[in-house]
Amino acid sequence: MSSFSANRRIVTCLLVNLLSSICIVFINKWIYVHYGFPNMTLTLVHFLVTWLGLFICQKMDIFSPKSLQLGRIVWLALSFCGFVAFTNLSLQNNSIGTYQLAKAMTTPVIILIQTTYYKKSFSTKIKFTLVPITLGVILNSYYDVRFNLLGTVFATLGVLVTSLYQVWVGAKQHELQVNSMQLLYYQAPLSSGFLLAVIPVFEPLAGDGGIFGPWSLPALLTVLFSGVVAFLVNLSIYWIIGNTSAVTYNMFGHFKFCITLVGGYLLFHDPLSVNQVLGILCTLAGILSYTHFKLAEQEEGKSRLAQRP
Repeated sequence: MSSFSANRRIVTCLLVNLLSSICIVFINKWIYVHYGFPNMTLTLVHFLVTWLGLFICQKMDIFSPKSLQLGRIVWLALSFCGFVAFTNLSLQNNSIGTYQLAKAMTTPVIILIQTTYYKKSFSTKIKFTLVPITLGVILNSYYDVRFNLLGTVFATLGVLVTSLYQVWVGAKQHELQVNSMQLLYYQAPLSSGFLLAVIPVFEPLAGDGGIFGPWSLPALLTVLFSGVVAFLVNLSIYWIIGNTSAVTYNMFGHFKFCITLVGGYLLFHDPLSVNQVLGILCTLAGILSYTHFKLAEQEEGKSRLAQRP
């Protein structure tokens, strides 16, 4: 009975992650297309709702906060702002297909950063998987009829900052001996403070398109709902990683990747050429190969450790 209950919780959490991860992309795109809500303000709403959700979680004893010096996570909080803001700007200015494939470039960039600055080595097999990933992204972008320079700039900045953020998160969690929720509990309000300081410079405060503009009730409710969904994404990722295997999480990620691409073309009627389909399949093949080799290497490393006297 306990095994059935545990499996039911895992299935429930996987479904929550699936729905929230896909919904956040479509809801944000809907907000940009139909309401024109300012990007950085939307990011701020996500940060504040995430922190409020974490505050409720720690009151419910879902996790225990750990005291951290804010000065040690300033750069991480800044990169968090850039990562979410540029990713949202990429979504706002690109088709969902191009936005989703551009995110796949995070893996090659992370490997480049870790190789160059952290002197980490990767096997030849892992390096070769980066070729189809990169080739597929280039192929899709080249044949995307909605290709535009501004969207490409935001997508590129999003990939660079996201890669830095992911590398720094891993390093900070190890350095400070905290889990992702403990780190995010301090990071979210700090990042919100940074955004509050710069929003008046980059976005209008009043009038059409302004933070305090004449927004309709449906627009405000949709924005608030997107914040709740963003929090559910973060919470479910944390729970899945802690309660399932790396294989489950990665395979589930590939499934979400495919569903999001298909949904984008169905909901927003993004045009799709044969060459773009080839680019998507090429990138997906590279991602699957990378995951397969990476997990195999991790299992091999565990086996070696277990065999040591």
